Amino acid sequence: MEKHPAGPDGPKKAGDPRRPSVRAPGEALDSPAGSHVEWCKQLIAATISTQISDPALSKVSKRPNLRKFQVQVQLKDVALVTGESVQLRAQDVMYICPFSGLVTGMLTLTDYKLYFNSLEREPPFFLDVNLGAISRLETINVQSHGEDSRGLELVCKDMRSLRFAYKKEADQPELVDLLARYAFPLCKGLALFAFQYQEDFPVNGWTVYDPVMEYKRQGLPNESWALSRVNSSYQLCDTYPSLLVVPTCIPEDDLRRVAAFRAKHRIPVLSWIQRDNQAAIARCSQPLVGMSGKRNKDDERYLELLRETNGTPKLTIFDARPSVNAVANKATGGGYEGDEYQNAELIFLDIHNIHVMRESLKKLRDIVYPTVEESHWLSSLESTHWLEHIKLVLAGAIRVADKVSGGKSVVLHCSDGWDRTAQLSSLAMLMLDSHYRTLRGFEVLIEKEWLSFGHKFASRIGHGDKNHADQDRSPIFVQFIDCVWQMTKQFPTAFEFNERLLATVLEHLYSCRFGTFLFNCESMRELNEVRSKTVSLWSYVHSSSTRYLNPFYTPESGRVLYPVASMRHLELWVSYYIRWNPRIRQQQQSPVEQRYKELLVLRDEYLRKLEELSPSPPSAHMTSPAPPGPAPTTQQFTHLHTPF
Repeated sequence: MEKHPAGPDGPKKAGDPRRPSVRAPGEALDSPAGSHVEWCKQLIAATISTQISDPALSKVSKRPNLRKFQVQVQLKDVALVTGESVQLRAQDVMYICPFSGLVTGMLTLTDYKLYFNSLEREPPFFLDVNLGAISRLETINVQSHGEDSRGLELVCKDMRSLRFAYKKEADQPELVDLLARYAFPLCKGLALFAFQYQEDFPVNGWTVYDPVMEYKRQGLPNESWALSRVNSSYQLCDTYPSLLVVPTCIPEDDLRRVAAFRAKHRIPVLSWIQRDNQAAIARCSQPLVGMSGKRNKDDERYLELLRETNGTPKLTIFDARPSVNAVANKATGGGYEGDEYQNAELIFLDIHNIHVMRESLKKLRDIVYPTVEESHWLSSLESTHWLEHIKLVLAGAIRVADKVSGGKSVVLHCSDGWDRTAQLSSLAMLMLDSHYRTLRGFEVLIEKEWLSFGHKFASRIGHGDKNHADQDRSPIFVQFIDCVWQMTKQFPTAFEFNERLLATVLEHLYSCRFGTFLFNCESMRELNEVRSKTVSLWSYVHSSSTRYLNPFYTPESGRVLYPVASMRHLELWVSYYIRWNPRIRQQQQSPVEQRYKELLVLRDEYLRKLEELSPSPPSAHMTSPAPPGPAPTTQQFTHLHTPF
């Protein structure tokens, strides 16, 4: 990351929680009018021409002793992780910084990251980027005074673009070729970096989620629900987990007939159950109704069984799609549940598809990097529709949580049941179950609802793939994390983890350092032996878990959260989306949080003095308190709303 001073959030303008604070236009060095690419070409050409033609600059740049000293110091600054190896070092590379102009330094390429550092500024300038975060590479050839100078742009998935100018040395391999080789290893027949990275951590993150133990925590199996191994070899559904929770009285042959009528064979299965009234959240994919309005008696009976598990008068089916999209899907063999499903009600939640979300994030990126235009900020943000989509996802999850807390079972689906369905189920469970608001519980939630139930991480993120225009790419998981961040802002004491955890999860969503988010489903991870050959992200998190803890966390069992899904209460996550911009003014730390940290330091100092003065260890009540643990699992529901 670029080492610019940046705080977690820009201060908000009065009356508008979504506006980042930037310097006045006169304070900033904004780029010339026109596209960034054209500006980049002009700046590269002008800069290289100046450096070549200016004897003074040329003389300075060729001081051998100074360069040798700089290179030696710079090399010490690049700390490699286990398994990472240097592939190329290039000197006199020019980074075209959109915030502070041209910086000349050394570029180091490894099989995991690209590093750039320079000693020509005080303090020294440094940036790095995970190669897995690179979406595409673009080259710009610049001819200047007969010498072949080249321009390179890295368009990244983490909301930034990096531009460099360099000269190819005769004895060096081509930078672009090497960069493409390690940024897109799958296109070159290579393994992802996660299979090289083998650092040891005290906690094995692969043991965080045990499906049997998680369902046991929920009180399963019981007289109505059974743990089924019908999918143990992934023959029923290759994108579902091997362990499924289904009604006890359903034969396996009936499950297979139901699977034949559901898209991708993703049958309705239980995700979560409320202990007191046995209201359940089940998830699945759309029924294959088609234009002819096909019916399947087994599927209809199966949904009736789901309703009967807790005697819900009407089973509520939440279809995440807009109704017009659901109707249109009939043309491709899909559809939705009609009146033939007795004792059921169908509700559309109007959440748009992956293509709409992808375009929305592209528009957001355009307005936050490299410059933020203060004068048209509100209209520009509104035109992206990003917060509008966040609002719809949150509003849908609130409706699900409200039904379940009221004792009614629900079924969730979208088209295939691995995008919007995962958003709704995981957010609703986060609202209903305080266990998922702990650090370990949140990891379990991601493992269960996103990873084991087959969100297509490889397709949506494009790990190691150079096809940046792939229509399967979409920021569905980023939206989920954004929604979680919105909830932490509205309920600052309800979550054991902090914003840093969310940012870390998104960083390694792209990095390919850990095996957690690799491949599309559980069966593919087993086939590629991810658990035995890679390290889990949760191992890394638990190696320094205190960094991710919220000091204001207050465990409250049975507390149901109802965030306000209103544009007045939703904010742009400035400290994530605009974190690369040094012109966003730092938000002063909360006085309460600052005082809390000061008291922790004071406590540690007193404990140290006590140990020095006392021959025996300090009493138990004076020792450092352990981090807050998971909340009790008893679910006595208290409905809490964010005040307007």
